[in-house]
Amino acid sequence: MNNIIKNFKTSILEETKFVHPVKITYNQNGIDKSWEAVKSFDSVAVLLYNEDKNAFLIVKQFRPPVYLNDNSNLCTYELCAGIIDKDKSLEIIVKEEIDEECGYDVPLENIEKITSFYTNVGVSGAKQYLYYAKINDSMKSHNGGGIHDEQIETMYLPIAEYKDFIYDEEKAKTPGLMFSFMWFMENKISN
Repeated sequence: MNNIIKNFKTSILEETKFVHPVKITYNQNGIDKSWEAVKSFDSVAVLLYNEDKNAFLIVKQFRPPVYLNDNSNLCTYELCAGIIDKDKSLEIIVKEEIDEECGYDVPLENIEKITSFYTNVGVSGAKQYLYYAKINDSMKSHNGGGIHDEQIETMYLPIAEYKDFIYDEEKAKTPGLMFSFMWFMENKISN
């Protein structure tokens, strides 16, 4: 990914669309405490396995918060994912995200729930619902890349390279991505 980042600045967040900074005060075991947090949307993510290529399909994109903390990372490697901001079933949201980001038209019956977990528990505590879908080249309908002004690239990671990829600390990646690889090896390869 050839990202050229210019004029990177931070400022006070006043009017928000997707996250809402809050100060939480509470009493725990007789001790008054406070915490700074962000109220945000829950999300879905999906591990995509392309059976024709024997590879995972993952996405790469620029994530400003990662860059803020480590400007050596111009992109992150992630599962196809999106926030839950529509009144639709989670499976339909997953299907739409696969289409928008990766360009595949995946039948709903190919989308399988793995589990759910909480992300960034110290700041937002949002819940992520993790899914799996087997895809093949016949499902490809367009190039993907996201909608509006998203700049998402897709990448195939051969199954044989997953372990080296997980432990490559030069690549910024999410825990959900690494967990889903391990889940796949335990539940799909051995079956």
